[in-house]
Amino acid sequence: MRIGLMGGTFNPIHLAHLRIAEEAKEACALDRVLFVPAADPPHKPLADEVPFAQRVEMVRFAITGNPCFDISDIEGLRNGKSYSIDTIAHFRKVHKGDRFFFIIGSDSFLEIGQWRQFDQIFRSCSLIVVERPNCKVTEPLASLPAAIKDEFSYDEKSRCLRHQTGEHVHFLSGCLLDISSSEIRRLAAVGRSITYLVPAQVDQYIKEQRIYSKCP
Repeated sequence: MRIGLMGGTFNPIHLAHLRIAEEAKEACALDRVLFVPAADPPHKPLADEVPFAQRVEMVRFAITGNPCFDISDIEGLRNGKSYSIDTIAHFRKVHKGDRFFFIIGSDSFLEIGQWRQFDQIFRSCSLIVVERPNCKVTEPLASLPAAIKDEFSYDEKSRCLRHQTGEHVHFLSGCLLDISSSEIRRLAAVGRSITYLVPAQVDQYIKEQRIYSKCP
C-alpha cells in the first residue's frame, strides 16, 4: 500500500490542507493519506495553546466522508516534542511492506535542514513537496541541505529528485489556495466569518467551542 503522511498542527485544519492532501494522493497514486496532528511542535510554539484533543477533533470533522483520508493521534501518545522522523519510523515499523510518502509544503522543504535527523527522513520515505503561495522551489537539487546533496540525482523531465536508496522527492505545482491557519485564527478571534475557509463542520465546532474567540 502507498500511504501519504501529512503532519502539522492543524490549528485549525482548513481547505488548503485538504486540497494539498488530495493533489498529493492523485499525483502519486496514494491509497491513503494519514493526517498526523502534532502534539508538541518542535520548531515554533503552538498558537493559542489549543489542546491536542480539539485539533484532532477538527481533523476528524474535516476528513469525514473521504474514504481515502484517515487520522493518527500517535504524536499525542508520545512524550516530548513531535519530531517527524520519530513518526515516520513508527509507521515503517507498524506497517512493514507499505511505502510511505511524507507530504510537506515547499516552505517546510526549504527549511528541512533545521529538522531533527533530516537526513534520515530522506532515507526512510519519499517526499511530496507541494508548492505554497509565494514559495516556489526553483532549483530542487540546490535547495537540498549541503550535507546530503551528493546522495541525490535530478530528473529534469519528471522534475523529481532520486535518492540513492531509491526513494524520491516529488514536486507538485498545484492549486495555490492562499489560506493560512493564522489568518483563520485572527478572524475567529474577533467574531468574523471563517465560512469557506474551513469545512462546514469545522466552522461549527470552532464556534460552539469558542476555540479562538476573544469576544465576550
